[in-house]
Amino acid sequence: MSFKLSKRSLAKLEGVDERLVAIVKYAITETSVDFGVIEGLRSIERQRELVAKGASQTMSSKHIPGEAVDLMAYVGRPARASWELNLYDEIADAMKKAAEVVDAPLRWGCAWHITDIRAWNGTMEEAMNDYIDLRRSQGRRPFLDGPHFELSD
Repeated sequence: MSFKLSKRSLAKLEGVDERLVAIVKYAITETSVDFGVIEGLRSIERQRELVAKGASQTMSSKHIPGEAVDLMAYVGRPARASWELNLYDEIADAMKKAAEVVDAPLRWGCAWHITDIRAWNGTMEEAMNDYIDLRRSQGRRPFLDGPHFELSD
């Protein structure tokens, strides 16, 4: 099934790096899970709010220069938003393929240890599990941000 971005999603891509816009636009045609863009370019004020609420961990967000997007998975009819993590590794597979086509380095928020997911030889679910195992082996808790994708150059 082929999906397309809504007008609202396209509006959220305004100000985002053209390579990332191209990745998102390609990925929506390849994904097995419908998604929309919930955040692209972010102001410093918005970032401060998110850090204060604990929804972000840094003031050095790639959203500020327009080098990151957050995507929302949609399931069912009528479509409803879902935070189920397994949906996001499916979206990440489509984003990886799109990054290969666009030829732009991409990092995913459930595989922070991989600078460019194009280099990962396997599924994004496997990449996420590898990240989780790595963090646990370090005695650290994994920070899983399934909706987040950012350019990594």
